[in-house]
Amino acid sequence: MNFKKSAFAAVTSVSLLTFSLAGSIFAADSSFKDISNVTGKDKINSLKEQGLIKGISDTQFLPGSKVTTAQGVQFIAGGLQLSLAAIDFNKAPLASSTFTKVKDNAWYAEAFVNAHYNGIEIAADIDPSKPMTKELFTNLLVQGIEKVGNLPMINIVPADIADADALEPSFQGSIQRSLKYNINTLDANGKFNPKKEITRAEAAVMLYNALDYLKSKTNTAPQS
Repeated sequence: MNFKKSAFAAVTSVSLLTFSLAGSIFAADSSFKDISNVTGKDKINSLKEQGLIKGISDTQFLPGSKVTTAQGVQFIAGGLQLSLAAIDFNKAPLASSTFTKVKDNAWYAEAFVNAHYNGIEIAADIDPSKPMTKELFTNLLVQGIEKVGNLPMINIVPADIADADALEPSFQGSIQRSLKYNINTLDANGKFNPKKEITRAEAAVMLYNALDYLKSKTNTAPQS
């Protein structure tokens, strides 16, 4: 297997940045109908309009439904438009070659393969059926935008997180950067709530915020 040098650059310049995140006016018949009272509804509908997320139907998103790990990886791989287009393989990779609990014929198998081969580190024994926590989704999403955007390492003053002791130690760096990137914010008590099982609405808003940050760091003007 040979990785082309332009693997991540190609995704950034050709695929990811061909859409605009600025639009907030949507056709009445193309928006999700069950998110009118959801915080971040415009962001969710924007992602839908760009074809970056899907609901259970064209009009239903189920914003309060908990995100499984399979759905979370799909959110990230689909939202960042990860693919194997810029990578050369002697043989098409299978999910089961990397992940012990991801079946090759599962609807989410391609998302796991695309995430893995685009540099997102996912545990080999991850269980796709388990609910996804806020800290795990954040960790994978931050890895994704940093790889796709070839973002430089940054020195930041760590935020004072009230429940820092509850964080998975290996996720602390990505969580701190997510706050710097404005993907996440702390709650009114200064907590991150890392073990919280996130909803579809929360995952979509985080994805939008991540893409918005990525757009702000590129010199390529987005197209409408």
